[in-house]
Amino acid sequence: MPFDFWGIIVVPILIFLARIGDVSIGTVRIIFVSKGYRYLAPLLGFFEVFIWLMAMTKILQNLDRWYYYFAYCGGFATGNFIGIILEEKIAIGYTAVRVISRVPADDLIKQLQDAGYGVTYDTAEGSTGTVEVIYTIIKRSELQAMISLINQFNPKAFYTVEDVKAVSEGIHRFTNYQKNVLFKRGRMGK
Repeated sequence: MPFDFWGIIVVPILIFLARIGDVSIGTVRIIFVSKGYRYLAPLLGFFEVFIWLMAMTKILQNLDRWYYYFAYCGGFATGNFIGIILEEKIAIGYTAVRVISRVPADDLIKQLQDAGYGVTYDTAEGSTGTVEVIYTIIKRSELQAMISLINQFNPKAFYTVEDVKAVSEGIHRFTNYQKNVLFKRGRMGK
């Protein structure tokens, strides 16, 4: 009996890759649902289920090939990992950052404002004494830069990061292109 290269090697690899694809798409789709992308999320859902059906069809047609199950499970696990990486790279939406500092935060506040971030701050009383509290809303894609600034000015600062579903008004960092477009449309002063 000749070696079944297609059934033993190629099909499990295709099942594995299909699962990586549909689970990665599913992870991104869930994020789009949570962010309110009502047209893009269903489109991704269509492709997610289509790919899943193709993989499941092959498995159900070959129930005696136990190695297809391992390809399916391995693809699922790998797809979750890749989906998380994709979600971090896409970084859609906004994040609220709250910084609590036991040392004066004037330099950090000035640096954040100079970098174009909207900053709200206040002095408060913490369990260890007087603290500076800084609040800002940023794009998720800017989070690492924000954390770097915080650590540069106060490596011992306590900070929290929370997802924000929607943002209205406020001061946002804009690229020069965005500033020009908003200025031309009369939505931004000089």
